[in-house]
Amino acid sequence: MVKDRCLHISTVSAQDIRWPTSLGAHGSDAMHTDPDYSCVYVTIATREGHTGYGMTFTLGRGTDIVLKAVRCMLKRSVEGRTTASIYERFGHFWRELTSDSQLRWIGPEKGVTHLAVAAIINALWDLWGKIRQVPVWLLLAEMEPEELVSTIDFRYIEDVITPEEAIGILRESKSTRNERIEHVRKTGYKAYTTQIGWLGYDDDTIRGLCKKYLAAGFTAFKIKVGQDLEDDMKRCRLVREEIGWENLLMVDANQTWNVSTAIEWMKQLKQFKPFWIEEPTSPDDILGHAKIAEALREHAIGVATGEMCCNRVMFKQFMQANALEFCQVDSARIGGVNELLAVYLMAKKLNVKVCPHAGGVGLCEMVQHLQMWDFCSVSCTMEGRMIEFVDQQHDQFVYPALIDKKAYYVAPKAPGYSTELKEEAIAQFAYPDGTEWKRMFDEGIFKLENY
Repeated sequence: MVKDRCLHISTVSAQDIRWPTSLGAHGSDAMHTDPDYSCVYVTIATREGHTGYGMTFTLGRGTDIVLKAVRCMLKRSVEGRTTASIYERFGHFWRELTSDSQLRWIGPEKGVTHLAVAAIINALWDLWGKIRQVPVWLLLAEMEPEELVSTIDFRYIEDVITPEEAIGILRESKSTRNERIEHVRKTGYKAYTTQIGWLGYDDDTIRGLCKKYLAAGFTAFKIKVGQDLEDDMKRCRLVREEIGWENLLMVDANQTWNVSTAIEWMKQLKQFKPFWIEEPTSPDDILGHAKIAEALREHAIGVATGEMCCNRVMFKQFMQANALEFCQVDSARIGGVNELLAVYLMAKKLNVKVCPHAGGVGLCEMVQHLQMWDFCSVSCTMEGRMIEFVDQQHDQFVYPALIDKKAYYVAPKAPGYSTELKEEAIAQFAYPDGTEWKRMFDEGIFKLENY
């Protein structure tokens, strides 16, 4: 186990950063018709001058509540601590943060408080990568199995995987790990795009984006569905005309259907050969997803879900119930890196493919690290796996997610978790006093009292 320099955490601060994506219908789907992509942005500063940055993805007004959870409730658990007291017992610290006896009543391990936990935990991992001077994917891959497993809280999941089993999985892959690390450095990781398919886009926009991303090397595309069957069929036909039948097409209903509707709707769309249906019903309905998955299996349509799955326990049950084929972890939805590691290890044991959700502010930047670590140390394969990519807000980051000419994520090289925003981005889009928000309020594009 590497002995890290012990630093003293002096401050934890949080900011509300929002982008007016609703103006162009970017991010629009069957449930979220006017999203403004946003984040709670956490900065952890040490007395010695080191800084870690973390975030959790939100939409517009919901940011207010998560921000308050960080500022008023959770930061006190971090300020004044040493990094040694956290990283040397990271699994125990994670449990402390998520198990405050008063805050836990409004959880536990779900909702607003858990989103706030993710922002803090992501900042701590960014800080740890910078302390060790490596990107987080490599930090994870180079950890000894015992050290990595010590960062995970196994409470509630030991009936599926124990710390000993997790150590065994990591030990088994260790002898060939360096080969995969070099492969990731040279090749990266396959991406698919959702950029073509927001529900608010017109036909010409969709056709133009299909052409653009085909030319950029993409071979897998996802569109939003769920509001109108005839329109969905028209849009699927349009996309197939553009991308052909040799490329993958996925569809995403964003939780809008009940179980029977999902099954019947997808039987109508099966002619377009969708690779998966994403979030076909309530994200909490494990047995409903299982019923949908069973009904669609004969049509070779997989079920993908997880971007709104709120903790490792729900992921455990989704996998146990055979309710998903593609596990879509989200780097900000559950309690940050520590809890996500547990999900990846369960997916390995239960033979479930992980294809992360990304696209929101910072999600591409973060989740690439986790998926690359998974290839290096856990699943040891990229077969049937890819990472979502949406081409929004990346220019706002100091170290943005990069896609090469083959439409593969380029392995991050900079130390940390790729979560640092540019100072000018914060100055423009901090809410409500950023220069862009002030301009839009002054021009009547948005009304502060309605927002």
